[in-house]
Amino acid sequence: MIGIQKLIQITENEKNLLKQNFIKKLEDPKFVSVIHTLSLDDDILMKYTSSLEDCAFEFDHCQACSGLSFCKNKIQGYLYAPKVQDDSLIFEYVACSYQRKMMEDTKYKENITLFETPKSLIEASLKNIYKDDKNRIEVVKQFKYFIDHYDDLEKPRGIYLYGSFGTGKSYLIAALFNELAKKGIHSAIVYVPEFLRVLKSSFDSDYEDKYHYIKTVPVLLLDDIGAENLTAWSRDEILGTILQYRMDEKLPTFFTSNLDMKQLEEHFSMTASGSDKLKARRIVERIHYLSKDIKLASENRRN
Repeated sequence: MIGIQKLIQITENEKNLLKQNFIKKLEDPKFVSVIHTLSLDDDILMKYTSSLEDCAFEFDHCQACSGLSFCKNKIQGYLYAPKVQDDSLIFEYVACSYQRKMMEDTKYKENITLFETPKSLIEASLKNIYKDDKNRIEVVKQFKYFIDHYDDLEKPRGIYLYGSFGTGKSYLIAALFNELAKKGIHSAIVYVPEFLRVLKSSFDSDYEDKYHYIKTVPVLLLDDIGAENLTAWSRDEILGTILQYRMDEKLPTFFTSNLDMKQLEEHFSMTASGSDKLKARRIVERIHYLSKDIKLASENRRN
């Protein structure tokens, strides 16, 4: 068994080593610049020498950094920094000026909610639309009209954008929604086929919350409508009631589809329970009321 005297000796030795190491680090101007920001005695600071050294390295990286892409710290855009708390130190990651600016510049993205859609859509920008494709001119004109007149007493209609696979329909409307988001306008992008499947499986959890949000969000995109596995429930109880509510409340609604309106009506008329052309016609009439249909005739940009 180690005696009391031996334990005291070990403790003193450890303290001396800590002090020696701390004194040695004081020869480093980077280390000194960090501890000078802290109002604590050296006897306390020396207990955190190793962590303070890490802070000094990261602080030094920041002094010569010219942007997020040049960040050398362990976590890009963040600085490992000390903070005095109750006569001791805690360490935390603090966003640098470049990271804070980036967060501020992209805060508008919080105004867009994605349901079962690729997160890449949140990066869509009107600036990046293919300028070599004249087929997009009419769409962009409609976007400008929508943005200019959104604050009118009567909101402008949405767009039913249809065309072949891979022509960038979803990207185009997501780019519009990003512009609206910068003005503080909330919107949602819903990938219809997957959303209906997930919605059906969430009856016992957050079904009502999802359904209510989609129905009432100020601006909505129903993406790839007509590609879902149609059931009478999804057509009448979900899509039908969402569209009816948005029509009654005059809430702008956008659509993308590979089908024109006639083909979409045929799609909505057929379910496992048989053909129902009347209910299909009602759905398409609501879409007509909510949006102006525009064909996007363009090459497949995904190849």
